[in-house]
Amino acid sequence: MPPRFHAPHLTVDADQLTLDGEEARHLTRVLRLGAGAELRVFDGRGLEREAVVEAAGRGVVALRLGRRVNAARELPFALTLVQAVLKGDAMDGIVRDATMLGVTAIQPIVTDRSELSIATLERRDRRERWQRIAISSAKQCRRAVVPAVVSARGLADALERSRGSTMLMLTEPSAGVAGPPVCAGDRIPAGAHVFVFAGPEGGWSEQEISQAAQAGARFVTLGDRTLRAEAVALIALPVLLFAWGEL
Repeated sequence: MPPRFHAPHLTVDADQLTLDGEEARHLTRVLRLGAGAELRVFDGRGLEREAVVEAAGRGVVALRLGRRVNAARELPFALTLVQAVLKGDAMDGIVRDATMLGVTAIQPIVTDRSELSIATLERRDRRERWQRIAISSAKQCRRAVVPAVVSARGLADALERSRGSTMLMLTEPSAGVAGPPVCAGDRIPAGAHVFVFAGPEGGWSEQEISQAAQAGARFVTLGDRTLRAEAVALIALPVLLFAWGEL
């Protein structure tokens, strides 16, 4: 399979395209591709096309575009992972693997037990870092859609923005609030929007669980097991997708 590059300005009918910045540097300095090399480019919104390198210079690569490629199938509904920000680089792996699993968007949130504030995340440009990781993961797993990593917000704000949609909050067994298990009969209709909330180290506070209940969230556990915070979403998402007939 030819290498893939993210080109957000790609169009359906253009004959040529220029890569620059990080994508051009990756092509020339890491993969060391030159004139005549075959590759694919995608816009991050579902369009993917074949391409051939016409010229590769320092920081700029000229491509000749070919036919459109059938991109990997996306979920028939929108799936947003609402993930409490975790310590260290744990969020990097969550963003990478959630992209691989097909999420539409990733919403970082700061909760009662989070150790980082929204201001700190903005100051450290974390969202930009996570967006770059999502792009890299989409390139590797053959998706032509790149999930949007949106700006961090508080739980109350995220719950309010999710009202009227399917909302699932992943909880520890000890929370004692889980409802009926997710099963194969719980299919998600095409065009719907699902929000899956995953908590921080230490879990959700009682106040947050109450807020989620009032907003209409359904509480879900993974049996009797208590999982590390960085593992919760990456284990739950495949289980949910399987139950919904999408895996």
